[in-house]
Amino acid sequence: MEPKKVDTEITAEALALRQRSISIAEFFEKNRHLLGFDNKRKALLTAVKEAVDNSIDACEEARVLPEVVVSLTELSEDRFHLVVEDNGPGVVKQQIPQVFARLLYGSKFHKLSQSRGQQGLGISAAILYSQLTTGKPAKITSRISPKKPAHYYELRIDVERNNPQIVKEEEVAWKKDHGTKIEMELEATYQKGMQSVDEYLKQTAIINPHATVIYTSPKAEQFIYSRATEQLPPLPKEIKPHPYGVEIGLLMRMLSSTTSRTLQSFLMNEFSRVGAETAKEICRNAALLPDTKPAAISREQAEKLIHSIEATKIISPPADCISPIGEQLIEKGLKKEIAAEFYCSTTRPPAVYRGNPFVIEVGVAYGGQLPADQPITVLRFANKVPLLYQQGACGITEAITETNWKSYGLQQSGNSIPSGPAVVLVHMASVWVPFTSEAKEALAHYPEIMKEIKLALQECGRKLSIYVNKKHHAQRQLERVNIFEAYIPEIADSLAALTGVAKTPLLDKLNSTLRKEEIQAQLEVRIPEVEEEMRLPKKHGSNNNEEGEEKQSKLPLKKKREEQKKLK
Repeated sequence: MEPKKVDTEITAEALALRQRSISIAEFFEKNRHLLGFDNKRKALLTAVKEAVDNSIDACEEARVLPEVVVSLTELSEDRFHLVVEDNGPGVVKQQIPQVFARLLYGSKFHKLSQSRGQQGLGISAAILYSQLTTGKPAKITSRISPKKPAHYYELRIDVERNNPQIVKEEEVAWKKDHGTKIEMELEATYQKGMQSVDEYLKQTAIINPHATVIYTSPKAEQFIYSRATEQLPPLPKEIKPHPYGVEIGLLMRMLSSTTSRTLQSFLMNEFSRVGAETAKEICRNAALLPDTKPAAISREQAEKLIHSIEATKIISPPADCISPIGEQLIEKGLKKEIAAEFYCSTTRPPAVYRGNPFVIEVGVAYGGQLPADQPITVLRFANKVPLLYQQGACGITEAITETNWKSYGLQQSGNSIPSGPAVVLVHMASVWVPFTSEAKEALAHYPEIMKEIKLALQECGRKLSIYVNKKHHAQRQLERVNIFEAYIPEIADSLAALTGVAKTPLLDKLNSTLRKEEIQAQLEVRIPEVEEEMRLPKKHGSNNNEEGEEKQSKLPLKKKREEQKKLK
């Protein structure tokens, strides 16, 4: 008897019954690696990073010098209690559940200005991970004014609906006049090293010299990173998108939702750097009338508009939406955390990629207690946030390896990270940093960005080579002096015998010509001539006035060298 056949045919109706929408929280619960929660060690770092970044951002927006307290307590072998507390403006009561227990909720996604967070994923994703691994709610305490009470919440995330669940809510007494405190438990692993919480907070202190960070590690060690300046960075201003960065899909959506009545006013009101004449030129190149209604623009006409924008010369977007650190503060940040003998930095002029303005900054620390027989330490930052993972996939690393460091006094084999006693810091500030993934760990390889990083590295490299060459010259001088010094007694004996002069004054005269103390001082501190050459004006492009100023600024140095040659 033949076995009965089982009907395995699946109908479209049966498949339709299985279809359902998923929330963003449900998606990231199953794909947490996209947000930086790949493993337990990285999860701990990501949770700390998101909380600290939010704290410093909030303080800067409220024009308060940040003071962030981070505490990690080991509860068991793979479970930790994390507390991050700040002195920021706090969060209003009604917004606390939404901000901390709902993914993709925030104030920064729709505005174009420099900020650490952009998508509204960070702190809520950390709470989602905490909830997933321990089942416990996050605890939030926040106060906006000494005249108002502090509000305490215990929150969970409704994963299926991406909505907050309030477990507990009450008013509490809190010593701070204003600020926010977040507590959570999570499964994690703590290890020291270059990709640890300890290193992240140290680098945060370097790149944010206006912030004070107090950190208690799981080993009960306390680290206090005091601020190096009382000066807050300028608050970046919000700008409108630049026409060069718009794509056809976005343009069509903007055209359908605008309140402008004509195409000309649409271009002037919705984009930056577009005036009346520029808007008319764009319309003329696209064969469209300036008084055309935006909602009446077809897809074909929108495509012509895109080509017309690309063919029209438009001024670069304003740079006041960016808040770079500045050369002096970069050096202060390096000096307070890295023991070296020489520091230099540079801040490039604003540049543009896909219509988004950005600034590249580079700092270099050299010598001192830094190891000379190992690859240099690379510190990568984006909008003042350390990037500790995916160094090999980052555009910053590629720019460093493609720079010829041999000409600047470091050892390098092919296209590899150079070796020597140096730390190289690279920072990108932008309204929208192009990361390679949502985990925000590496910069994308845009040609415009790569070019600016290389130019900044070369500027600092030239300053470094001046110092290294002067130091090597001083070392060679000292070696010659030491050789001559060994023969001074014999020379003094011979001169005394020939001239009849006493030996002691001859010895004093010969020793005074060596200038040994002066040469040794040059090896211990920055050589004055090096500092003088560093103060020469930068040359960005071909500007005749800058070239004239550069020639004039070199005259005193040339005269000084001529006088030294005459003395010799």
